[in-house]
Amino acid sequence: MRGRGLYVGDMKMPGLADVAFVRSPLAHARILSVNIPPSLEGRVFTARDLEGVKPIRAVSGLPGFKPSSQPPLAEGKVRFTGEPIAMCVGPTRAEAEDMAALVSTDLEPLPVLADFSTAEQSEELRVHEEWPDNIYLETKVNKGDRFVLDGAAIVVEREIGLSRQCMVPLEGKGTIAWWDTRLDQLVVYTSTQLPHMMRTGLAECLGLEERQVHVVAPDVGGGFGFKCILQPEEVCVAWLALTKKRPFRWVEDRREHLVAAANTREHHYRIKAFADADGRLLGLEADVAVDVGAYSVWPFSACLESAQIASILPGPYEMPFYACRTRSVATNKPPFTPYRGVARTGVCFALELMIDAIAREAGLEPAEVRLRNLVRPEQMPFTNITGKLFDSGDYPESVRQAVDAIDLPAFRERQKDGDGDGRLLGVGFATYCEQAAHGTTVYAAWGIPMVPGFEQATARVTPDGGLELRIGVHSHGQGMETSMAQVAHEILGVEIDKINVVHGDTAVTPYSTGTWGSRSMVMAGGAVSRACEIIAKRAIAIGAHLLQTTPDQVVLEEGEVRSRTGSIRFQQIAEAWYKTPEVLPADVAHEGLEVTAGYKPKVDSGTFSYATHAAIVAVDPEFGSVEILDYVVVEDGGTLVNPLIVDGQIIGGVAQGIGTALYEESPYSEDGQPLASTFVDYIIPGPCEVPDIRILHMETPSPFTAHGIKGIGEGGAIAPPAAIANAINDALRPLRAEVATTPVTPHRLLAAIAAAAEKQLGKP
Repeated sequence: MRGRGLYVGDMKMPGLADVAFVRSPLAHARILSVNIPPSLEGRVFTARDLEGVKPIRAVSGLPGFKPSSQPPLAEGKVRFTGEPIAMCVGPTRAEAEDMAALVSTDLEPLPVLADFSTAEQSEELRVHEEWPDNIYLETKVNKGDRFVLDGAAIVVEREIGLSRQCMVPLEGKGTIAWWDTRLDQLVVYTSTQLPHMMRTGLAECLGLEERQVHVVAPDVGGGFGFKCILQPEEVCVAWLALTKKRPFRWVEDRREHLVAAANTREHHYRIKAFADADGRLLGLEADVAVDVGAYSVWPFSACLESAQIASILPGPYEMPFYACRTRSVATNKPPFTPYRGVARTGVCFALELMIDAIAREAGLEPAEVRLRNLVRPEQMPFTNITGKLFDSGDYPESVRQAVDAIDLPAFRERQKDGDGDGRLLGVGFATYCEQAAHGTTVYAAWGIPMVPGFEQATARVTPDGGLELRIGVHSHGQGMETSMAQVAHEILGVEIDKINVVHGDTAVTPYSTGTWGSRSMVMAGGAVSRACEIIAKRAIAIGAHLLQTTPDQVVLEEGEVRSRTGSIRFQQIAEAWYKTPEVLPADVAHEGLEVTAGYKPKVDSGTFSYATHAAIVAVDPEFGSVEILDYVVVEDGGTLVNPLIVDGQIIGGVAQGIGTALYEESPYSEDGQPLASTFVDYIIPGPCEVPDIRILHMETPSPFTAHGIKGIGEGGAIAPPAAIANAINDALRPLRAEVATTPVTPHRLLAAIAAAAEKQLGKP
């Protein structure tokens, strides 16, 4: 807000040229020719110019996975509308776009697979000709004995779906690259969440050694998972810099983002839940398809969401039987990218709608059904039916606090009377768990090329007693600079305003797989803690000598080493080590006051934060509009390093979840054309649509992590679609109508009301 940020779009360099892309107007076609006017020769490049550049190829070790190859510029054919075919270089972006308008393409249209169901059932059409079908991966899970379902008094079955959507961070993707002749290095500044992984991906595609690639993530205006992947545009700009030895830049505009870059969320569930007469779950059966688009994204692959769905669908509930089949389906749409809440938003939506359906059949309050089925605190640590190890928590208490916060009995009385404006009132709950900071064993089992190991951090005491922290994760709006400094301050006592946190630069920070999966505070925070603990021991040794005593006779408190007879400040310790070493014996802290330490939790299967969200809505049955009257979040993220930042993370996530629930959708026509390419058609919630969020904190430390910290970065976005849809369905109970697809637009809501009315009248 003060104009002090430095984003890719802010950067200026002598000789800088901007890049614009010629993109496919068709979803599936053979490229017969790309026609470049003679006046543009040498300034427009196609696939054949990128000689030696390898395609982006994201693989998985999961049995049966089919990899795809995504060329940086389309070669031979295009597989989705917006796929880049050529790149144009101009002195400014506007001039580069003018060049792109002069380039024409001769395309031979091919049949389009724009719907997952059609693609899955097609016997002839293929997104990738070499495949026998259009399925990247199929997974199956079957746990428990199905005979327990025979006594089910309640059986509910639904088809539930989440529509395709985009991420829309404030800053789109952007990259600037040049060749550093002095260091013989390709330098790439790019808007990414994982600079070290970007270096790996670029080096692979360009045929360079990683030492020859220097990646920097400057200020990044939101990531949300979209900036976790290597995109073809980044490879193209880096190739230009490598071959032309001058700086080039591409900054994604909003239309490119909405059309070609950031599709996500499209889940389709056929799900059946079984319960006894008291509403206790006996089992779940689910068949799930995820439309993942035309290519497998690097490094996570196309199966990130569907492979997780099978293992996380049971959520925090106990059940003796569970079976799930999932498919990742290839279509002629943009590649499917990870988005805040990865898989969990869809899983929570499907499961929590089923919990409410069971409650209606049992004649119970939905909150009561949750209380009867959630894992209990005395069972912690708890291994659920799919083998997820829950570390700690009191899940039922989060429901009880949410019920109290909205005063459910009082609301039910208000609901009976109404508010006198003809609108129907409803309340909805959703409880979820968020597996975060999962590590080596989990990702090794997935077989993707970015298995996290020990997270490292470097702590360096400066000669005047300040502290530098160098971390491999990246901050793009989470306030990590403050939180990491707080961890160091807790251990060393150095004032926070004397601590610098350095991140986002592969040349000066320890290797890391980056910021994703709500892992940063657990993993990098643990590494900072470990490094500072080592420095503390060395500082104590130096301070003890200066105080003419032994280390066991002193303590480090509030930035001072203290004995019974005196104290010495951290600054004096640093000055002694760096500036007057003659006052110290040679064997005191000879390793120095700079430490790189690695950290893994005691159990690396992840932390489990959780929350219950409660929403009260007013539904207009005549116009189909929905207003959120109240919204409560009761969350448990373990030990909270900075509650203010946690609140910001939750509020931002809830805003995105409201978008998923009510507004955001990327629809496609039958011929694969995007129907929401601007903010006129793609609706995002604003200040008028996001209510004041009331947040209540529970703190149950994790027994597996440093300081008991859990990951919470994605949680706010997971539950809102389920809580809001359940509230809408609660409001629609008098009409016997239900909604089961996001977003719940006025059209969908009115269609549900009309369908219920026709059913009651006995019409087909």
